[in-house]
Amino acid sequence: MSQIERVAIVGGTHGNELTGVYLVKKFQQYPNLINKQSLETLVLLANTKAIAEGKRYIDKDLNRCFNKQNLQNSNFLNYEDTRAKEIKQILQPQNQPFVDVIVDLHSTTANMGLTLIFCDMHPFLLRLAAYLTSINPLVRVYVNPQSKEGGFLRSLCELGFVIEVGAVAQNVLNAELFQQTEQLMYAILEYFEWFNQGNIPQINNTLTFYEYIETIDYPRDERGEIQAMIHPRLQFRDYEPLNPGEPIFLTFAGKDILYEGVSTVYPIFINEAAYYEKGIAMHLTQKYQKVV
Repeated sequence: MSQIERVAIVGGTHGNELTGVYLVKKFQQYPNLINKQSLETLVLLANTKAIAEGKRYIDKDLNRCFNKQNLQNSNFLNYEDTRAKEIKQILQPQNQPFVDVIVDLHSTTANMGLTLIFCDMHPFLLRLAAYLTSINPLVRVYVNPQSKEGGFLRSLCELGFVIEVGAVAQNVLNAELFQQTEQLMYAILEYFEWFNQGNIPQINNTLTFYEYIETIDYPRDERGEIQAMIHPRLQFRDYEPLNPGEPIFLTFAGKDILYEGVSTVYPIFINEAAYYEKGIAMHLTQKYQKVV
């Protein structure tokens, strides 16, 4: 890869995640903020109908609609499936190559800070992450290979990734997180410009990242009813170590449920509001360091 020629900045893949929605709206109003000499930037509001209604989605999660089966099946006619096909066409206009990079902007009710989410260990993305973490210690990196086949918007191109920011409630703007995300976006575009010019700055090239192990659901009864909550000692402790024998859930009767794993893990997306319907209480990750 010799050049980054076209970058798509996407907000509102989930209509109630307002950081990305309003950052894209700002870039639409003030395009000079993201104009770069060596590359073209495209900004896009993804789930426009859900944004208008203040919902995560209308019929189904748009961020699960971008696998080949959905995109090629003309019988899938609900709103999000149709919108996914439209977005793919927007990102690849007639007689043009597909965008080189997709930056999909999300927010979460979990205490994720500023998180970059990658589908794999692509060397270019790891070097980008090493640069971003070197200039901003608040940035964390999550690698989830499982998501490559999940129909995520970012999977449409090789260099697609997510910026996930939180904790912030659904349908709420947090000015501090908004500004942090905005500055991170400027730093990413600046890095792409430097890459195109062959002028990437020298940095500490050791990257700390967190890799997906598994998801854990809430304890439920035979009817699927939740029987316990995230333990108060774990709430908002994303990226902090969870050791075997430490409390992970608290039943409604006040009984601790302990983590029964055999090694220390690092939970993230702890108590994410949108994941209740997906049967996910948190993701468990392992912490690594890698020279990139």
